[in-house]
Amino acid sequence: MSFPFFDETKELNEFTRKSPGGSFLALTDGVTHYQLSGQQDGIPVVLVHGFSVPSFIFDPTFKFLENSGFRVLRYDLIGRGFSDKPNLRYDIHLFVKQLKELLDAFDMQKVDLVGLSMGGPVTAAFIEKYPRYVRKHVLIDPSGARRVELPPLLKMVKMPILGELLLGLFGSGSMVKGIAADLFDPDLVEVFQEKYKIQMQYQGFKRAILSTMRNGMLDSFMGTYAKIGSLKKPTLLFWGENDATTPFEDHTLVLQTLPHAEFHAIPNCGHIPHYEKPDVVNPIVLEFLSR
Repeated sequence: MSFPFFDETKELNEFTRKSPGGSFLALTDGVTHYQLSGQQDGIPVVLVHGFSVPSFIFDPTFKFLENSGFRVLRYDLIGRGFSDKPNLRYDIHLFVKQLKELLDAFDMQKVDLVGLSMGGPVTAAFIEKYPRYVRKHVLIDPSGARRVELPPLLKMVKMPILGELLLGLFGSGSMVKGIAADLFDPDLVEVFQEKYKIQMQYQGFKRAILSTMRNGMLDSFMGTYAKIGSLKKPTLLFWGENDATTPFEDHTLVLQTLPHAEFHAIPNCGHIPHYEKPDVVNPIVLEFLSR
């Protein structure tokens, strides 16, 4: 029996899925919400978001790449956005499996992968397992350089039962306030939070977040980065200099494992430089992917 999070009042079904844009595809572990657009014969680019903010976080990137002639796919990780939120073990294997099934469903190979935050470990682990699928790799403020050191309250959240109680009582407000830290520009916060809150009303969201925390997704993935570093696939790395989520200094650790990567520090910017500074980031991405 699942813990009752009383503010999760809606169920994802055929009716509630009529409201968002995009499409839906039934995969092994549930229905995935996705958007696929751009030129049919364009280079495929796949955008993988992070820990809890779903695929709307790629709004500026998706439209830009679509207009630049690429075939662009973005999707909600299982447990996020309008994708299903089943009672499963939310670990790296689940997220890699979802990505593999999506690419196979659309017969995509030789893709360019873009991984944001936790999407960094997901895309890196995918490349480690399926290197022939990937042409180029873009990392945006990736997690996994070191294990996330949680404050005492969040350590308690990882504990069974107690975590459910704490997240049920205080989680919604804390999570909405917490994502404000991803942004350096305060003028972007309110709209960002309103978009984020939409997914929180659907049953299974908090359970998925808890399972993700409890099953290694906040650990170090330096071993994975090192393994894909040996493949020397063309790699582009961005980092916001004012990132309060994955500290800017972590870029030095990632570059130790990916010394061939092209690195760009983005000043006056937080955890999501592609979202805050699209006029800076998008031209760099376009030049890199078009080489």
